[in-house]
Amino acid sequence: MPVAPPRPKMPPLNALRAFEAAARLNSFAAAADELCVTPAAVAQQIKSLEEWTGKKLFKRHAKGVHLTPLGSGVLPGFMAAFDAMAASVQTLRSLANPQDIRIAATPSIAQLWISPRLPSLRTALPQMSVSITAMEAPPNLAREPFDLAIFFRPQDNIGSDIIAAPDIIFPVCAPEIAKDLKAPGDLIAQTLLFDTTWKSDWETWLDEAAPGQNLLKSGPEYSLYSLALEECKNGAGILIGHETLVRPLLESGQLVAPFKAKVALPSALTIRSLKPLQDGSPLKQVTDFLVALTL
Repeated sequence: MPVAPPRPKMPPLNALRAFEAAARLNSFAAAADELCVTPAAVAQQIKSLEEWTGKKLFKRHAKGVHLTPLGSGVLPGFMAAFDAMAASVQTLRSLANPQDIRIAATPSIAQLWISPRLPSLRTALPQMSVSITAMEAPPNLAREPFDLAIFFRPQDNIGSDIIAAPDIIFPVCAPEIAKDLKAPGDLIAQTLLFDTTWKSDWETWLDEAAPGQNLLKSGPEYSLYSLALEECKNGAGILIGHETLVRPLLESGQLVAPFKAKVALPSALTIRSLKPLQDGSPLKQVTDFLVALTL
């Protein structure tokens, strides 16, 4: 008679994923955010893995967690394994549905740069299906199911990214407010609007356009740049405009740039992909179209 003894069980895949993410990010909370679960769920998965091994993988402290020598020793192998699996999943998805393009971008870029281009893109490339996800921080393209990440990045950290446009800033306002602005010194009598993500924009611009003048003051703050722009259009005050994002409003006359001084930031609007784009591929066609509309 055949002998079929019970085989040793492997640890659950979710436990391995939780360990790899927590170890790589050095945080249960950050791992939970990446895996879309709770920190308690990550802790439970790692506990089950530690029970399976009979050894501790993390040292728990009041201020966080640290890998044990055992955890440190096995992390590189798990990172390589999950990177390889993620790459295979991405390849499977792109080969199965090459015309389904998924883009990640900051809310401001998604609303003010990508969205106005979508109608023209649909007309030019009707076979493409483009999905947009707004997020504050760039995704890990090796791990998350996005084809393109469009963000403002420091120019010394661009690598092989495609530069869609430089990041140039200057004040913008409604036409009726612009009538009272002849020189930067006139800002002292005006309301300045602030975007919380780019709160230092006013200081950066004033340092170059009006050095030595004490014109910076507090004003209303907005966590969404599109909302700040809307209030700017409504005459609530003056906002620092990022040229790439406000150009359509300037061209339509809804906003005005009252001063000539512009400041180029050490960043640029970039388009990043996991792998180099192949000529003629759907991804290359979409990228080329978006960049062409910027020129």
